[in-house]
Amino acid sequence: MPLIYSFSPVIREGCDTLILGSIPGEASLKAAEYYAHPRNQFWPIILSLLEQAHPLSYQERLNCLQNAGLGLWDVLGACTREGSLDQAIQNASANDFGTLWAQYPHIQRVFFNGAKAEALFRRLVLPDLPHRPLVLQRLPSTSPAHAGWNQARKLEAWKAIIKKDQVSST
Repeated sequence: MPLIYSFSPVIREGCDTLILGSIPGEASLKAAEYYAHPRNQFWPIILSLLEQAHPLSYQERLNCLQNAGLGLWDVLGACTREGSLDQAIQNASANDFGTLWAQYPHIQRVFFNGAKAEALFRRLVLPDLPHRPLVLQRLPSTSPAHAGWNQARKLEAWKAIIKKDQVSST
């Protein structure tokens, strides 16, 4: 089974919200871009929430995300996996969140793109993080494999990332 690696975080100074996936799928790895699968709804949802026109170049999408105070990364730094499904993840190791937290102390909210990202974070990352108040919230996966919700329903749930009035839930 191939060993795959995550991308670097997309984040800048002052970021207060971090969106976490599990680890890039095959289409993303091939394109070297977060959420590159043409049927993944991540970018259409984010751009809609940020009231940006689509399509934009990948770099323009990243800039929009960061200009809104949003960061993007994956829970896992590496794992083995056949295909792109989260259920196939094995031999998982987490990214270095201790260093990220130290570099970006303004992060107060963490949103998970799906249940697997949340479960991995709670199991592999949260126990070792220095205690600080954080809002942790799972959102419906934007993956085409999560077809139980349509894009409109997912968009409604994802509106939580642009609301800044949540209270700590760690």
